[in-house]
Amino acid sequence: MIEYNTKVWFRHITEFRKMDTLRVLWQELLIVGIFAGFVVFVKIYFLEALALADKESAEKYLKALRDTTIVHSILGFVLSMLLVFRTNTAYDRWWEGRKLWGALVNTTRNLSIKYSTLVSREHSRFEESMTFLRLRLGDFGFAMKDHLRGKTDNGELRSVSSDRPLSLSEQCHVPLAIIQELYAETERLVSQKVLSSEAMIVVDTDLRALNDIMGGCERIRKTPIPFTYSLFLKKFIFFFILILPLGFAALFGYLAIPLTMFVFYVLVSLEIIAEEIEDPFGEDVNDLPTVEISQTIRKNVDEIFQSAASKRFV
Repeated sequence: MIEYNTKVWFRHITEFRKMDTLRVLWQELLIVGIFAGFVVFVKIYFLEALALADKESAEKYLKALRDTTIVHSILGFVLSMLLVFRTNTAYDRWWEGRKLWGALVNTTRNLSIKYSTLVSREHSRFEESMTFLRLRLGDFGFAMKDHLRGKTDNGELRSVSSDRPLSLSEQCHVPLAIIQELYAETERLVSQKVLSSEAMIVVDTDLRALNDIMGGCERIRKTPIPFTYSLFLKKFIFFFILILPLGFAALFGYLAIPLTMFVFYVLVSLEIIAEEIEDPFGEDVNDLPTVEISQTIRKNVDEIFQSAASKRFV
């Protein structure tokens, strides 16, 4: 995710990044410009030839072409409404993803505080349990990030003691496996009287919240905008640009070429931006900073458990 100063805007006008839509669309813009130039040339040549043959007919034809701008205005209004809905829907998905990852930060903090406080410090396996819980909670953000990106290497996860029955490297759904391990460890602590049954209920609320957060992110990831809607919008933009030079040529002459290219750039850029942010968990420049959030989770969890471990020896 790109971090920038929202109060400095003039410098951003002349700044071109790798994923700027102008870099992405420059070939399409050239094609549209060539097409618009061809239409404008034919129109002007045809009008000049018609004016030489019948000036009155040329004037009527020119007036009819100028009247087509009314149709363009109506179609442009409808298209703008469709694009507003498209971009708002995409941003809602992006913002919902950000809220879910914010809830993940708070939930892992709550679990870390509860585990480090409610587990008896006098128990002989206190340090082993705290190490296991610290590593698994600290790794959950990285596991969920890789799962949402479709990665299976999980190279950022830290290893725990080899006597654990579940190996994350063998799991298809690593975040779910981590939640299962956390439940198993919590049940073991309750059965050994290290954690009270009342504390188990308190911890269970946050463990279920982890599963709900993961499910919410998967819902966004696996439910894109309906294909029919996306296809219709692309066709609408294409045909709108196709007929745009017909009206512009009569009004602006060869100036219709850059005007058509500019309208194409604005409309298609909005669609590209919407496509990029509707899946906010990838690695595009405008996607959520899931790596930084995962690092924050790990840092917070480590600090909480280390603070609890130091108090044991005070």
